[in-house]
Amino acid sequence: MPGWRQVNSEAGRKGNKQVKWEAWNGSAFNFAYGIVWKAIDRRTGEIVAVKKIFDAFRNRTDAQRTFREIMFLQEFGEHPNIIKLLNVIRAQNDRDIYLVFESMETDLHAVIKKGNLLKDIHKCYILYQLLKATKFIHSGNVIHRDQKPSNILLDADCFVKLCDFGLARSLCQIHEDQGSPALTEYVATRWYRAPEILLSSHSYTKGVDMWSIGCILGEMLLGKPLFPGTSTVNQIEQILSVIPAPSQEDILAIHSDYRASVINRISSRRRVTIEEILPSSTPPHALDLLKRLLVFNPNKRLTAEEALQHPYVKRFHCPAKEPSLDYDVILPLDDDIQLSVAEYRNKLYEMILERKANNRQQKQIQRENLQPGPSQFKPSLPNTSSVPLSTIRDQKEPRPTLMKSSHVSAGPTILGEVSSQREGLAGTLCQRPKINMLYNPITHTTVQSTYQPPELECVAHNS
Repeated sequence: MPGWRQVNSEAGRKGNKQVKWEAWNGSAFNFAYGIVWKAIDRRTGEIVAVKKIFDAFRNRTDAQRTFREIMFLQEFGEHPNIIKLLNVIRAQNDRDIYLVFESMETDLHAVIKKGNLLKDIHKCYILYQLLKATKFIHSGNVIHRDQKPSNILLDADCFVKLCDFGLARSLCQIHEDQGSPALTEYVATRWYRAPEILLSSHSYTKGVDMWSIGCILGEMLLGKPLFPGTSTVNQIEQILSVIPAPSQEDILAIHSDYRASVINRISSRRRVTIEEILPSSTPPHALDLLKRLLVFNPNKRLTAEEALQHPYVKRFHCPAKEPSLDYDVILPLDDDIQLSVAEYRNKLYEMILERKANNRQQKQIQRENLQPGPSQFKPSLPNTSSVPLSTIRDQKEPRPTLMKSSHVSAGPTILGEVSSQREGLAGTLCQRPKINMLYNPITHTTVQSTYQPPELECVAHNS
């Protein structure tokens, strides 16, 4: 990687003088396709995550996955709840790739695994943000296909970033009549796969993501995976023993060749209800939303947009803060047929160089526009004493902050006061709960806060 120093001694080039980033406290995390470092960008001082994909073009499948992830992230990365790809670096060996992301502190899987740390307000806020991100990608006719707790990144403020778009697909590029191999490839971790995927359906819908979101909600409520199947057959058995029995219409709707086996599995399993599985303290609205997501027929599941209007997330729902696309997102290469490794590699690097050139040109134009004219060399500054403090500070959307006190056993204090409606610029006031959190399960810091988030008016905008 020209101009970069390899860290953790894995490349043996520590003598390189041109250091642009360095490892921070040796933080590194292994994943299926490589390793992720927590690093510092030496140019900006910004903490970033550097993901190294080993041998990214070793075969057609890996090359296609790498190409998909980078292309989709460049398209969706401006959404506040989707991880932002900051840079793509070509390795010197021409096999590996380095992806530079904004840094997040942990993921939902790690938080759930630590035990009963998340309170209901946290679960609700996490789900709301996940639905926002899903609505955004679905509006571009793209499905993620691999939503699971480990792909939901979190920071100390419980802010969500959806990541890993390597299995994402544009629905506009799936041609069912061609018997696309993409419809039978490995999709999602088994525990979060929709029934139609388990039964080798011939078609995908956005419902596959909504099923996964239902499983994620169930896992947050239960504290462990809802359907931890040990095999594909066992997975569908566990699902069918809990959700309402599908009708003949529902079974036909999934376009599977295994309909008869589905009916047999239903009659051979002892049934339990979702209420029996979840704790008795589960909020009724959370239980209702879960039931509307975990529906056998994908056409009857709630959409992301419908789920955002559900009472469980109503306290955070604000249409003006939930953008959508008005066009279909389509990859520059035919995604229905696997191309050669060389085609993926060449097209990827070509588009990366093109994008970087465009970014440099845009920055140059911005700098030129900011050049002061002859009469602007001494701009007058406003009298800050007359400016309200709220207009000086950097304002952020209020979140259920996670603060921990020395009295952990007392639990969090949550004030659910909802502001009264006032008419904003768009005639819409999005209600926010005023929350005072005294417990931070993510950072485990000992801090008390009496901060109350201000009321925010949501201004409608064209998406």
